[in-house]
Amino acid sequence: MEHSSSVSEFQQLWGGWNILVNYLYSDPRVSQLMNTRIGQYLSSHPVLSLAVLLFSALAALPVGIFLTFALVTVIMSAVGFVFIEAFLLFVGGLSLLCVLSGIALFSVVVSFIAKVFFIAVSNLLKNYYPHLTQEGKLQGKESETEEHD
Repeated sequence: MEHSSSVSEFQQLWGGWNILVNYLYSDPRVSQLMNTRIGQYLSSHPVLSLAVLLFSALAALPVGIFLTFALVTVIMSAVGFVFIEAFLLFVGGLSLLCVLSGIALFSVVVSFIAKVFFIAVSNLLKNYYPHLTQEGKLQGKESETEEHD
């Protein structure tokens, strides 16, 4: 009795397997693959077909994880590149601002010192050599005209 029940279970299992295989072969993508030389070769070598199927099924997860890792890495490197470039531009702009401010301050100080020297030298020249300045020439001419009168 056990033998007949196990045979009937096997026949039910085989019938279900045949229904599944027929459903699979009715799919247009599978039938298109099975019409190729590779499909015909795999159909004639079921052990190799099972190995290829198992390899494909088991490799899907690691390949998917790797592709996800690669995509995340590319996205993170692009975002990191943008942030690093923005940071470098900020530092460069800040440095340029500091240098330009220093140049402006230096220009004002040098201009102030030059103006002080100019005023000091012109006052010294005016006091010690009045005949060299315009006012001295005018005063000299006035004094000459006063003497002539």
